[in-house]
Amino acid sequence: RFEMAEDKRTVCPSTAELLKVADEKGYSTAFHRAEKMKPCPIGAASACCKHCSMGPCRLSPKNPQEGRGVCGATYETIASRNFARMVASGASAHIDHGRSIAHLFYQVAHGEIKEFEIKDEFKLRLVCNEIGIETEGKSKEELAKELAEILWNDFGKQEGEITFIKRAPKKRQERWRELGVVPRGCDREVVELMHRTHMGVDQDYTNIFKQISRTALADGWGGSMIATELSDILFGRPMPTIGKVDLGLLKEDEVNIIVHGHEPQLLDAISRVVEEEELINLAKEKGAKGINLLGMCCSGNEMLVRYGIPHAGNFMQTEVAVITGAVDAMAVDVQCIKQNLADLAKCFDTLFVTTNTRCHIENAPHMEFDEHNALESARRIVREAIERFAKRKGKPVVIPNYYSNIVGGFSHEAINYILGGTFRASYWPLNDNIINGRIRGVAGVVGCTNPRVKHDYVHVELVKELIKNDVLVVQTGCSAITLAKHGFMHPEAAKKYAGAGLAEVCEAVGMPPVLHAGSCVDNSRILIALSEMVKVGGLGEDISDLPVAGAAPEWMSEKAISIGHYFVASGVYTVFGVTFPSVEGTKFDEYIRKELENLYGGMWDYEPDPYEMAKKMIAHIDKKRKALGIDKARERILYDMEMRRKLEF
Repeated sequence: RFEMAEDKRTVCPSTAELLKVADEKGYSTAFHRAEKMKPCPIGAASACCKHCSMGPCRLSPKNPQEGRGVCGATYETIASRNFARMVASGASAHIDHGRSIAHLFYQVAHGEIKEFEIKDEFKLRLVCNEIGIETEGKSKEELAKELAEILWNDFGKQEGEITFIKRAPKKRQERWRELGVVPRGCDREVVELMHRTHMGVDQDYTNIFKQISRTALADGWGGSMIATELSDILFGRPMPTIGKVDLGLLKEDEVNIIVHGHEPQLLDAISRVVEEEELINLAKEKGAKGINLLGMCCSGNEMLVRYGIPHAGNFMQTEVAVITGAVDAMAVDVQCIKQNLADLAKCFDTLFVTTNTRCHIENAPHMEFDEHNALESARRIVREAIERFAKRKGKPVVIPNYYSNIVGGFSHEAINYILGGTFRASYWPLNDNIINGRIRGVAGVVGCTNPRVKHDYVHVELVKELIKNDVLVVQTGCSAITLAKHGFMHPEAAKKYAGAGLAEVCEAVGMPPVLHAGSCVDNSRILIALSEMVKVGGLGEDISDLPVAGAAPEWMSEKAISIGHYFVASGVYTVFGVTFPSVEGTKFDEYIRKELENLYGGMWDYEPDPYEMAKKMIAHIDKKRKALGIDKARERILYDMEMRRKLEF
């Protein structure tokens, strides 16, 4: 691949090269703005409240428990309300995304949308069987209608339990019911959490956290899981797929289109129309050799792991992608889209277009993506991109000469098949190798990239330390793209980077030591995998018994807090980097870092240094191995014939 870039802002060579262009030409990016705008120390400590007009109230970040807000709110109340509103916002983003996919699925199932279809009948029947829908003798159309009805209702339900809660281990479900945190309906939990954090309502941080947990679980086991499962049915289950990642995939002599955001239907539609002969011929008439389609962020992740569509890069590369001058069109839908892209695109005459009714951006044209007429909506964007290429042709561009080959697409079903084959699909080989010590444990390393730290650095160094110590790593989102760029997502990486035990397993199976599972909503795949590890046996009775840990090394969005908390509430030790919205030593901080473990078996932690973060995660994994009685790996001896003759049976 390549050596890490020598730039104080990033270790990604393609990003570093383009930041030099931005420096020379005076283009503003998030990297530049982060240098100028220092974070508010009071806000970073979650010691301020602006939930009513008696404030904003600011407590001292050094001694927050010595002060109170105008209404009398303590630091614990203020910090827990702020934390709660981050979870509510983050969960609503994933729940609303899940609703978008569920609505598309509902309309496809009822024949109201013709341009999308059920591609994966096997997954449809699998999900139906799992939640108790009788499948024998029914067509896929009949099953789709039944499933659509059940999952669509999960968003608006007022009582009972959301459907996928039953996927969790029995012991975990019992704990949630005892604590009173099982989600009743996805939307209800978000609304109630917002109500509780209104001025003068819930003022006991421990009670607020009960609703925080219920809302986060409505994200992970509700909206996100619904989005993942129905996307698999509509667009196909991810299976090991060869792909390419990074900005070196842009082509000077082709029409370059980037789709950035989080909803797979836009990129799926464009991927179909760019292969139409009429549009290819139009591009050639304008002087292009062809049409080059790339994904970015989680829209790109969705289609990278399903179809192998090339991926341009992660969140902190979206602006530098435009600075190449080679992007003819960037179409965006929702989430993680920087407003500055609209202004930056004007500097290069790049077509920057919004497509989703939820996300309009000032000074950016809007081309509504109509799911009922999806292909024509996609063609309109492609035609505009071709016209832009005609204006760009012959002008200088800066395309970094970097990209990596990867193998992605490690869904729950894919891992099951890889480990056990068609007839014996099972997680037992994974559990067995954890028990015998070849694999020390499993880590989920996920989340965003953040200009407050060196771009990509913490992700890369953390994962290197983990796999060196025989910890298998599963990734989603922008973190996955980071490790993909740096050469960790092909089978040969195991020999180069992994410890002897993990490398041995990877070589036997033919898999990388770092597995790309999809987009940020696909963290729900990790929940399913953890539940399956419990179900298979040998590693305890609950997710909290497993030798596993989670991390978001460069998190920046409220979605990350919601994701982190649904893992904590599911029993997973979870550590975040960059910063954390609490003050060490306060009752609030003690509660989330210690007391939550007593309640849920999982807990929060904070550590910005990747090596210390790895130590903490490995220490937790070793603690769980010891509790299971597997802290000492079995001795492995190679027997010669003389030794075999002496064996007694």
